[in-house]
Amino acid sequence: MLTYPNINPIALDLGFIQLHWYGVMYLLAFLTAYGLGCYRIKQGHTILNREQLGDLLLFWGVLGVIIGGRLGYVLFYQFNYFLQNPAYLLKIWEGGMSFHGGLVGGILAIVLYARKHHKPMGEVFDFIAPLVPLGLFFGRLGNFINGELWGRTTDVAWGMVFPYAGEQARHATQLYEAGLEGLLLFVVLWAYSAKPRPPYAVSGLFLLAYGLIRFLLEYYREPDDHLGFVLYDSLTMGQLLSIPMIMVGIAFMIFAYKKK
Repeated sequence: MLTYPNINPIALDLGFIQLHWYGVMYLLAFLTAYGLGCYRIKQGHTILNREQLGDLLLFWGVLGVIIGGRLGYVLFYQFNYFLQNPAYLLKIWEGGMSFHGGLVGGILAIVLYARKHHKPMGEVFDFIAPLVPLGLFFGRLGNFINGELWGRTTDVAWGMVFPYAGEQARHATQLYEAGLEGLLLFVVLWAYSAKPRPPYAVSGLFLLAYGLIRFLLEYYREPDDHLGFVLYDSLTMGQLLSIPMIMVGIAFMIFAYKKK
């Protein structure tokens, strides 16, 4: 059994301002995506130049992910509380972001950017998709540092006792997700996108693979206390939201290869 290292969630405290590790992880996520994108441009991907990449990721993408992530969390996970306290939607500093909401927000940002600049949407999606998993890796590390989103109780040797989750050992699902949704998915997408693929194939693989990984890992992750299981007394909200991802990912790949 392992003991949670109890990391201070505040990375830097200057008195008048505090820098939280979770915010640092978001910053690292976008900067890493930008660095990887610049590398891809240098390798010959011409759908975006460095200036356009920076505009898309560091302005449109940041807005889309933050707004979508917050809206998704409030609507998917805290809807009843939101109805009673509408101002809660704006209280981002209290925490609460949804990956699936952030994904929708990011997709809408890409759609708007591609239409505004007359870029082929499928190629922009496929350029951005391999840049995302390392951002997920940093995000899950942020969850681990915050001591949140822990797993279900377990008796495996690597089970971990989290400070806010009682005295029983639990799966460190934040680290599972960092490794599988982050590092593993990055390697798969980076290798797959190294060769020419038909438009929407790379982004389709991202949606399909992430959806499957997230769906399976939810069996080890503790359901949200206020929601519990939301379907058939066995499926969590995370699994329910991953099903459309899997379906859209399959549809994208069928469309990509049939069109080819």
